[in-house]
Amino acid sequence: MLNKDLLDILACPKCKGPVQLTDQEDGLICDACRLLYEIRDGIPVMLIDEAKKLGE
Repeated sequence: MLNKDLLDILACPKCKGPVQLTDQEDGLICDACRLLYEIRDGIPVMLIDEAKKLGE
């Protein structure tokens, strides 16, 4: 689980907008870009090239 303080300062690297934790707490979602940034071993992977596109 990510620390709430860390979650509050994280932003989407593409649009600089807010990200939110998934229900399963296994990734961060940017609603504006429709991207999912995975959390691996407790560390968010905030790389645009590694993000997964969310379905429409």
